Amino acid sequence: MTGHESRSERRPVTLADCTWPEIEAALEGGTETAVVAVGAVEQHGPHLPLVVDALTGDELARRIAEELGDALAAPTIRPGCSGHHMEFPGTITIPPETLMDLIRSYCRSLDEHGFEHVVLVPTHGGNFAPVETVAPEVAREIDANVVALADLDELMALQNEGLREAGVEYEEPVVHAGAVETAVVLAVEEGLVRTDELEAGHEGEVSTSRLLSEGFEAITENGVLGDPREATPEAGEAILDRIASAYAEKVEAEREAVK
Repeated sequence: MTGHESRSERRPVTLADCTWPEIEAALEGGTETAVVAVGAVEQHGPHLPLVVDALTGDELARRIAEELGDALAAPTIRPGCSGHHMEFPGTITIPPETLMDLIRSYCRSLDEHGFEHVVLVPTHGGNFAPVETVAPEVAREIDANVVALADLDELMALQNEGLREAGVEYEEPVVHAGAVETAVVLAVEEGLVRTDELEAGHEGEVSTSRLLSEGFEAITENGVLGDPREATPEAGEAILDRIASAYAEKVEAEREAVK
């Protein structure tokens, strides 16, 4: 994009920033995929705001849409299933059934407008099971192909690979408010990180089932897993690029499979 290129001359990527005629034109021009991130509003330690999972969802959906070249990033769904963070003030949670109903409504709406593929991208651990459950159900109800990128282990592996790629020799068995997510926020909106409040939380292996059943406070007093002091903006960029590229490849493969 040149410095003289107007907003109206750029290809729209973020659905909510478009007018309805722009979206209609995009659909008629071959845009066939909508990317829907499924985020959360929940605590992320003393140094990160509650918007982390939604912010990450916004950024990933946009990057995936750009990688695909014929997609729009729909508004991120927020809040999510965050009951295991409710000991920490400010966290907002909804039941899995409510989240699944919201996903159904998103998919039905996008399908009605003519999108051929709806990609679901959970960015919060508590949303993976509801997304996996509802995706095949809604796929049977609508014409659009529903692609659920809901492998939590794969996501955390990609995140740790991004850290290493940027030269951060640090591994997080379970990702939450540590080096990975702090790096992502530093890359997307650095001013949101309270750098004077950076402190390590629980480090080492932890049972995700215990986190979900007993709550985060039973594991980590400050709500952090890992050490956010290891984070760098460069690592955040590497993490986002790695996930967006890997996910775009998966979407391409899924779209080819249903042609």
